[in-house]
Amino acid sequence: MTDSTRASDRDRERSAERLRVALDEGRLTLTEYDERLRQAYAAVTLGELAPITSDLPAPAPEPSAEPALDEQAKEVAKRKRDKEWREWASVTVVLVGIWLFTSIASGGLNFFWPLIPSGIWALVLVAGMISGDDVAEQRKKLEKKQRKLERKKRRDDAEELPGG
Repeated sequence: MTDSTRASDRDRERSAERLRVALDEGRLTLTEYDERLRQAYAAVTLGELAPITSDLPAPAPEPSAEPALDEQAKEVAKRKRDKEWREWASVTVVLVGIWLFTSIASGGLNFFWPLIPSGIWALVLVAGMISGDDVAEQRKKLEKKQRKLERKKRRDDAEELPGG
């Protein structure tokens, strides 16, 4: 990009955000901030935007999202596990209802067959809870989603460049 390239609204917003951060950090006085902010929004070209933030340090990298990602993965896994148990309970109620209906229709208590499918299903759910694989699986999905969003952001940023 050259200094004569016309600035986009997004370019002006980025400059305004850097100015806001500088004000919050105490690098600019309120008067300086106000003056520079007016210049940023009035800028027509990138060459006019550059000097507004040239004496400010580059923005600090964002903090790692690792702990937040772990918590998010645990929460997603918990919601998924709760949903699976609700489904199990719903199906078990239906099976017990069928057993009860057939027992009444036959005039005596039949073998309690719902224990077999419900019991096997419950064992599978408990084994999944013990293994803890559901949290690791959700973390992988969230990391994949995060990488996809980062790639999209880089593509969007690249499209703003001339020839992009």
